[in-house]
Amino acid sequence: MLQAQEVQEKKQDTLHKDKPFTLDEVIVSTAFKKLQSQNVMKVEHSTIKELQQKGTATLIEGLATIPGVSQVSTGTSIGKPVIRGLSGNRVLVYSQGVRIENQQFGDEHGLGLNDAGVESVEVIKGPASLLYGSDALGGVLYFNPEKFAEAGTFKANFNQKLFSNTLGSNSSLGLKTSTENWKFLVRGTYNTHSDYKMADGDRVTNTRYQETDFKTGIGYSNSKFSSVLRYNFNDLDLGIPEEGIAEQTTNKNTAYPKQGIFNHLLSLNNTIFFEKSKLDVDLGYISNDRSEFEDSEVAVLHMKLNTFNYNAKYHLPKFGKFETIVGIQGMNQTNTNSGEEFLIPDAVTNDFGVFGTGIYEWGSNAIQAGLRFDNRKINSDARGISGEEGSFEALDKSFDSFNASLGYKTNLAQDLTLRLNVASGFRAPNLAELTSNGVHEGTNRYEVGNPNLKTEQNLQTDLNLEYKSGHFEFFVNGFYNHINNYIYTSPTGAILDDNEVFDYIQDNAKLFGGEIGLHFHPHPLDWLHYETSFETVTGKKDNGDYLPLIPANNWNNTIKTEFKIKNWLEAGYASLNVSSTFNQNNVSGFETKTNSYTLLNLGLGGTIKLGKTAFDINLNANNILDKNYTSHLSRLKTDGIPNMGRNIVLGLNFDI
Repeated sequence: MLQAQEVQEKKQDTLHKDKPFTLDEVIVSTAFKKLQSQNVMKVEHSTIKELQQKGTATLIEGLATIPGVSQVSTGTSIGKPVIRGLSGNRVLVYSQGVRIENQQFGDEHGLGLNDAGVESVEVIKGPASLLYGSDALGGVLYFNPEKFAEAGTFKANFNQKLFSNTLGSNSSLGLKTSTENWKFLVRGTYNTHSDYKMADGDRVTNTRYQETDFKTGIGYSNSKFSSVLRYNFNDLDLGIPEEGIAEQTTNKNTAYPKQGIFNHLLSLNNTIFFEKSKLDVDLGYISNDRSEFEDSEVAVLHMKLNTFNYNAKYHLPKFGKFETIVGIQGMNQTNTNSGEEFLIPDAVTNDFGVFGTGIYEWGSNAIQAGLRFDNRKINSDARGISGEEGSFEALDKSFDSFNASLGYKTNLAQDLTLRLNVASGFRAPNLAELTSNGVHEGTNRYEVGNPNLKTEQNLQTDLNLEYKSGHFEFFVNGFYNHINNYIYTSPTGAILDDNEVFDYIQDNAKLFGGEIGLHFHPHPLDWLHYETSFETVTGKKDNGDYLPLIPANNWNNTIKTEFKIKNWLEAGYASLNVSSTFNQNNVSGFETKTNSYTLLNLGLGGTIKLGKTAFDINLNANNILDKNYTSHLSRLKTDGIPNMGRNIVLGLNFDI
């Protein structure tokens, strides 16, 4: 039989099939996997299909369309998620039920995930250390993998996307089949792009990239037990843009300098059902092999990061209206170097955490609370002569942290929900912050680590008010986040190897802001939708200086129509999106201000039926007016290089 979660999702799909508004989704990134309407914590949920219909070139570009989520980008090939102004090691990424580890301390280190074979994404905006431990200080991106086929069926799927700006192509083929107890799927994807073109017609040299992605999974389930084994291989060949606007070419083969990245992700997700309780055990192995090449196939930088994760949660029997979960979580991680240059030393990291959380529900009210203890130990090897570039002293550090959360949800009226959450989070310093001693090519700075750094500890208050009826939805999210011992870099005034020297130091900081929006679906004009949202975040140190990499305020408006044309076009839609990004004048001492800009995007699509053949099609024109603009979080901004110009995207999806 199907897993309990799948059964619940099917019931909800049936229940809401005829509703004129959005479905009430099962949220799996939170502890109790409840429906969104029952959840104490507000979690943003979006299917990958919804993101793809916006015509974005990459997964992270699609995520950046979710209110409160942005990206630090290096051209089109490298993007790092930003949640309410926090990024890097302050945001955790989960895929296949396990945390992804890929040296995410670097701004030039991307997400390392392909959207093919991913069903949906859930975004926790705020500290989630209670469930996920260190590094979930700023939030969590939780990717739900593609579902297996229904019992007794075989399905084949082919997806093709073409991109005008980069002359890019993304091809994906998937097969899956299931019996009553066994399930199997496999999917292969190839993605290739030339240098992206700016609004003035010039291409940005060496922003080209190629990606190969392979996913497979096998599962078994019955009334007592469920087990799913999944494997994902991702191979990225990324150009590193250093020359700016140089030789103009549409060649898709990367030039030097470039990155070569191999990611292996193996996960085993098990659920054992007892009479009145259940046990979830998730095991994960992640291998991240990262190389950088300057002018030949000999890697000057070669880092291998191997990570083993485990996560066990026991759902105790219900006691009246009270549910409880207790669990343990841990990680063993080794980093080794084999290139000419070292950014960080060889090291071993061990995490261990124990937690408990409970929820009490009565009527339309719910209170949820939890407590957790974590320990992280980091041991690194000594290398070189102390004081010289590329040398490291041995490190033996241990970091402890207690964290708690408390949340309350209630219905103020029939369709009006209030959520109030207070949660603490923490982040132990990463290896780069503790040990760096050399030029970090991603920042063009000589960075010196500080082995005496303390753990970052934050406390965030979130308030969510939302009204949702059949034809109208309105939401307001507000947050205040105070971070003790916020880690950042500061110039010393010295120069080494023609690079400014930066030290890692700490200061208390605060971030505050929120999102507000509405979705109007008027009756009897059931074919018309209007959505608007505004997001803002401000980040400051205690001394009044602004934090770096804070996204500019954004106002997003979309008008969408739905239609059907006779018997050959079903689920048709047309959309007009206007995205206005405001001036960013609140900058740190190492940033420049960014001007405002407005982008116009068009979308058109639906399901075409030709006899017994049916396929989905979507056509998007992004930045249709070919606006010359620069995002505040673009890493090419310091070189005066704007973002991508007009991009027309054609997508076809066949269920064979």
